[in-house]
Amino acid sequence: MHKTWWKILGSVLVIYTAIAGLLLGVPRLPILNETIRNLYFHVPMWFAMIVLFSISVFYSVKSLSTKSEIDDIKAVESVNAGIVFGLLGLVTGAIWAKFTWGQFWSFDPKQNFAAISILLYFAYLILRNAIDEEQKRAKISAIYNIFAFPMMVVLLFVLPRLKDSLHPGNGGNPGFNSYDLDSRMRMVFYPACLGWILIGYWVYTIRFRIRSIENKQQHN
Repeated sequence: MHKTWWKILGSVLVIYTAIAGLLLGVPRLPILNETIRNLYFHVPMWFAMIVLFSISVFYSVKSLSTKSEIDDIKAVESVNAGIVFGLLGLVTGAIWAKFTWGQFWSFDPKQNFAAISILLYFAYLILRNAIDEEQKRAKISAIYNIFAFPMMVVLLFVLPRLKDSLHPGNGGNPGFNSYDLDSRMRMVFYPACLGWILIGYWVYTIRFRIRSIENKQQHN
């Protein structure tokens, strides 16, 4: 039980988010209206992705010194899990954009840079598949991952702020403030972020265990 409490917590928080996010009241803001409920799903996906990519870069740095195959597997599987949540962030954002901006993809700077940041990590996976020798693959992909992470941060949080953008919090467009996120929304939003991060970490641990078993079978 002591090893699974966080899995139970993550599941409960996500279920609570799904129910409370659809049933509890929200502020009646112009344009957004009921679509503001997507905040409970769209933003937590990106938080989960960033946490998973942070885990990945940690193990990439570690693998360079330890030369451990386990650290290399942890790095790549956290990227695999992070990409899933990044794609979910793009999809939920596109759906939200359709109802607020009029189209799924308007080539807004935030959308474009978010897509590029995901492509950075697809390139990481392609790079790994292009190298056959295990130690060389682990070293080169770890170095790439270490540089990809700060580039992702710049693409998501720095460059969009330098351009005009429809996305809240970028290009002079104000983000959600304490008035928008009233007590009802905070009661759902914060648990949603924690819940999806825990689920994302759970997905990563499952992928890591599967990959470890496959590697043992190959070596045997």
